[in-house]
Amino acid sequence: MQRQSPFTLTPWVRGIIIANAVVYLLTITVFTGSWVIDGTAFSPTNLGGRLWTFVTYMFVHGGPFHLLFNMLLLFFFGPAVEERMGSSGFSLYYFTCGIGGAVFSFAIALFTPVAPFIGASAAVLGVALAYAINWPDAPVYVFPLPVPIKVKWLVAFLAVVDLLMAQSNANDGVAHLAHLGGFLFGFLFLKGEKLMQQRTQVGPGHLRIARRPAPVRPLRRRGQATHVHESPQQKDVHHNSTDDVDRILDKINESGIDSLTSQELQLLDDASRQLRRH
Repeated sequence: MQRQSPFTLTPWVRGIIIANAVVYLLTITVFTGSWVIDGTAFSPTNLGGRLWTFVTYMFVHGGPFHLLFNMLLLFFFGPAVEERMGSSGFSLYYFTCGIGGAVFSFAIALFTPVAPFIGASAAVLGVALAYAINWPDAPVYVFPLPVPIKVKWLVAFLAVVDLLMAQSNANDGVAHLAHLGGFLFGFLFLKGEKLMQQRTQVGPGHLRIARRPAPVRPLRRRGQATHVHESPQQKDVHHNSTDDVDRILDKINESGIDSLTSQELQLLDDASRQLRRH
């Protein structure tokens, strides 16, 4: 689906941008104490049971440029991804990436100290990854480059920079480990979603038999068209077979094709072959 305007925002993208902007305004006008950052930042080495910080850190930013950078990335990449995933799928993906950034940082903190951090970067970079996977060759302009580059190279560059900076233990105030966690959990989410789609796919032959009445064959004799009508017993057999196929297809839609028994798979294959013979 193509958006009518590049400035059209989808529901979750609009809501996330508004929420982050409102929170930032509150932190510089009303709640200006250091306790705000201390209570919402994610601290991998000093979690202290503050499980809410797995989420709250994504809505707090350290300055206007920090907020602007994250929201601009979300503004450019988010709407297309939300339209492709659907709003519920996008929201799940966004928070998976954001929480994944915190989880990854917590795991690394078991071996080496990791400083507390704030910001939506992990979630937003996960969205950028989804965009690059779906539209890898889309051109993007990056200041000060005079020509556009493909989005897949931009996202790859950001991931490599985060990896190198994390390995060098750069003390630049950027949560590179959280960024890598967002990339990692985003990639795993998208791969898992693709595998689920492949496992629940039903072949076109199976789909063609869904809720289709039993065929009637026309026969021509002496220039007139006649039909072969089934006996009541044959009609009952076809009716029961169609009901069984409908039940199996409903089961696939609810639980996936792996939930079928061997008898149900055999029945589905038999019905598909029977249809192709008509």
